[in-house]
Formats: sequence, structure tokens, C-alpha cells
Amino acid sequence: MTETAVVNCTFERHAGAILDIFNDAIAHSTALYDYQPRTMQTMARWFEAKQSGGFPVLGVEASDGALLAFGSYGTFRAWPAYKYTVEHSVYVHAAHRGRGLGQRVMRALIAEARRQDLHALIGGIDADNAGSIALHQKLGFRHVGTLPQVGFKFGRWLDLAFYQLLLETPAQPVDG
Repeated sequence: MTETAVVNCTFERHAGAILDIFNDAIAHSTALYDYQPRTMQTMARWFEAKQSGGFPVLGVEASDGALLAFGSYGTFRAWPAYKYTVEHSVYVHAAHRGRGLGQRVMRALIAEARRQDLHALIGGIDADNAGSIALHQKLGFRHVGTLPQVGFKFGRWLDLAFYQLLLETPAQPVDG
């Protein structure tokens, strides 16, 4: 495999590649419970929401600049008491799966969550996605619950499993 680097993704440089990865996942997997492909306008709003929330978008680039994988996190629930908890996602380009890229993105997201003084990362994973579940377990995430039959895609009911990683941060959490 070519040399790779973890990078901060930007709309200008990475939106097209992220859009392609998202749309492949929508069309061919249950990694996203969407039905319709996303558009570049959707990507503009997605990046704006990440930027305004102070949420990272991290990726792994090949030496030629191709985006191989990316991940991000965002608001878990919109109430103030959840301010130390985020829900994350990670996606790897179909041609580059099984090479440890998802793990690199996840480790970078975990490090950024610590830097931002967050306490809990939550992953909502299709219960049949053995690869993503194994990745999360390898990184210390624990299964904390499954919501049966909450999604419907490809003519079948989908169960959503939640995996959580608790961090030692923040040192001094506060109300308000």
C-alpha cells in the first residue's frame, strides 16, 4: 500500500471523495440507513454543521492525495447534559477495506475527543456489521444495547447496536 497520512478533511479538498464513499455505503450496505444518494449540497451542509459544532472530520490520504477513509463525530443528543458525549462514524473506501484504515481514523477521533475534553463516544452500528463491531471491540468499546428492528432497508428489518467508549476526560466536568 502507498504511504498514507491522517489529515483534517476540508470541503474544498475532500467533499467529492467523502460523497463517493457515503453514496457507495448507501447503495451497497447498511452502514448508513439512508435510501437516496447524497448530493454536493448535502455535503456543504454536512461540513458546515461539523465546523459550526467544532467537530473534526479526519481522513486517511494516500501519498497521491486520494482519500481512503474518513470519520467524524457530532452531537449525540441535543440537550445540554449530553455535552460530553458524541456519536461518531467511520467509513473506508470499498477498495481499501481490511487494511487497518478504519482503526487509524478511529484512533485519531479518540485522540481528538480526549483533546476536546469529551467523555463518551457512541457508535450506532448495524448489528450485522461484524467488521465494524470487531473494530470497535478491538479499540475498547463495549456493547451497551441493541434496538431491534428500528431500521428497514433492502427489504428487511435492521437492528441497531450501540457501542460506547468511556474516556478519562474531562478532569473537571461541570453542569451548565
